[in-house]
Amino acid sequence: MKSEIYQTIVVKVGTTTLVHDNGKLNIAGMEKLVRVISDIKNSGKNVVLVSSGAVGTGAGRLGIKGKGDIKIKQALAAVGQGILMQFYEKLFLEYGINVAQILLTRDDLEKGVRRENALNTFTTLFEFDVVPIVNENDTVAVEEIVFGDNDTLAAVVAELISADLLVLLSDVDGLYTMPPHEPGAEKISYVKEITPEIEAIAEGSYSGFGTGGMQSKIKAAKIATEAGIAMAIIDGENPAEIYNIVDGKGCAGTFFEPKKQTSFSEKNAI
Repeated sequence: MKSEIYQTIVVKVGTTTLVHDNGKLNIAGMEKLVRVISDIKNSGKNVVLVSSGAVGTGAGRLGIKGKGDIKIKQALAAVGQGILMQFYEKLFLEYGINVAQILLTRDDLEKGVRRENALNTFTTLFEFDVVPIVNENDTVAVEEIVFGDNDTLAAVVAELISADLLVLLSDVDGLYTMPPHEPGAEKISYVKEITPEIEAIAEGSYSGFGTGGMQSKIKAAKIATEAGIAMAIIDGENPAEIYNIVDGKGCAGTFFEPKKQTSFSEKNAI
């Protein structure tokens, strides 16, 4: 696909890409990501960054290792979110890009006035040439910390704003036929339809401080593609790969074909 097809892009980055194993921020990784997003934004496109990492960053700052109970995770998220935004604002300003923080819960994205208000906020920020940086409001969203993930959040945001492309940056550079470290594992470069077989392949993955594994990414792909949004899973250490996807030069990770959206006239054709 050509660049002009992808005008509104959602990029999701996970904890394992943003935070080192010791809980400290991966500054070099953040700089690479911000540079790519800023460049794409400057080309005239709307870009939303969905960023995990608040809990992991908070844990690193406070010297807490491993996972605690819900109250501890909420406190770590409160500490870490501010640190993340401070770094993001500093890095984006180097490229003349303004950013805004949007913290959401499931309730904000359900049908009704709150969903409409969220959409209006994104729309207005796009008009102001601002890059929204989104995260789940972990300090109050108890269920998200236990069961949820930002892959799903990114897909729901992409659906909300009628995005054209969703890119998930991962510590695994795509979907494999089996865990990629096992002999015989092969990358699946293109998925036309998410079948039960594809879902079965995704089972069993896990990441340290983060909550999202490959299962959550396939769930996100289902949400996105059913809404007519293309999705890709790529290596989080190489965000420049987003250029190739946007420019229609292919995807080094796994590309999920969006379902064709039926127009009103097609639905009502006799």
